[in-house]
Amino acid sequence: MLSKNKQKFILSLSRKKTREQNGMFVAEGTKLVTDLLQSSCNPKTLIATDDWLNNNQAVTGKVDELISATTEELKKVSTLKSPPSVIGIFEQKQIKYSINSLSNQLCLLLDEVQDPGNLGTIVRLADWFGIEHVFCSLNCADIYNPKTIQSTMGAISRVNLHYVDPIKFLTAYKALKLPVYGTFLDGTNIYKQTLSNQGLIVMGNEGKGISKEVENFVDQRLFIPSFPADIPTSESLNVSVATAITCAEFRRQAK
Repeated sequence: MLSKNKQKFILSLSRKKTREQNGMFVAEGTKLVTDLLQSSCNPKTLIATDDWLNNNQAVTGKVDELISATTEELKKVSTLKSPPSVIGIFEQKQIKYSINSLSNQLCLLLDEVQDPGNLGTIVRLADWFGIEHVFCSLNCADIYNPKTIQSTMGAISRVNLHYVDPIKFLTAYKALKLPVYGTFLDGTNIYKQTLSNQGLIVMGNEGKGISKEVENFVDQRLFIPSFPADIPTSESLNVSVATAITCAEFRRQAK
């Protein structure tokens, strides 16, 4: 049975302050919860229907607390339109990195990406394109926001996400002597550039793009052209769509 105190606690984790105080986050749905259970994420509590618990005993062994709940009880604490069969509470990942460890990798830096759905989608894209580290400026959306977690579709279990002061990070990153790329409306056609399989790709804010302070660190300004070039079109692309196109071109050239 799902107690009122437990219901209250689960609902409180929709607030960033409570998530940070407890070092926990909520995941909903079989696909997402199963991915997290099979990863290095540390599960604290699972609330699920009896059917789900009976059919998923193989992945629930390391969970501290298992709670059987009805669909109606799950509905009361779910953020989804249709209540899931399982909700999990997990510890937030504690990940460290060193600048030198990034020397042979392609990484992403997000400059004030503020929409939770965009951030979650970009983490999912990083997972797809084999990008191990995503760095976020301090004003980016919270990765543990329930909407962000849902948007990652489990990729948060495989991608390392770090919140950093972008100027301090870029200053240290420059010591690696690797290229820093950024996407701009006045950049050079990405399809006519030679792209490295090592370096940093900067993606900017949904409305303002890359900030002037961060722009100063960019070596190569990239532009994703519309088609055909001489026909009026949308002013810009959604940041997660632009990230997908950019990462795809980097990986295409790596073959």
